[in-house]
Amino acid sequence: MNEDVVLNDNLEDEELVDNNEKKDRKWYVVTTYSGYENKVKEYLELRTESMGLTDLIENIIVPEVEEKTAEGKIKMKKLFPGYVLIQMEITDEAWFIVRNTPNVTGFVGSSGKGAKPIPLSDEEVKDIFFQMGLSEISVDFEVGDMVQVTKGPFENEVGPVTSMDLKAGKVEVIINILGRETPIEINANELRKM
Repeated sequence: MNEDVVLNDNLEDEELVDNNEKKDRKWYVVTTYSGYENKVKEYLELRTESMGLTDLIENIIVPEVEEKTAEGKIKMKKLFPGYVLIQMEITDEAWFIVRNTPNVTGFVGSSGKGAKPIPLSDEEVKDIFFQMGLSEISVDFEVGDMVQVTKGPFENEVGPVTSMDLKAGKVEVIINILGRETPIEINANELRKM
């Protein structure tokens, strides 16, 4: 996947989260009918342009990753079928436009009944972009440091980092399993420095 992905307003992927602080824009998740994600994105882009809301609704993304088929062709696979990410300022006007777009069923984090949705946290946004291959994960440890596993079947186990592949988000750690030192490969976001 192209590392220099540029979205609306020529924002680099690393700037997508930081841009929230310049304006009151946050990332929200919109639910759609499954299979209509790209159509919803297209409708929203057209409506945003035609109604002059480009200052409120900045980026619209369908989370996808490249996947090879059995024939060797590359196709795009939806990470979250039925969901679209929108970076926007949640004013009444922008919220109404998004909610009333064809094939949009609502916002994630909204109870309905006119309640405004809850935005994604910066950490959630970074994780989604990492899954899409748009950014590398950043960690505060390096090879040789002692780390603790924070999630999964090896939770609370401690060991040294032996190798790291931050592009893939994987770290190899040696932990003690049944009295033997065993190397395990684990997601970098499931570790913390000791």
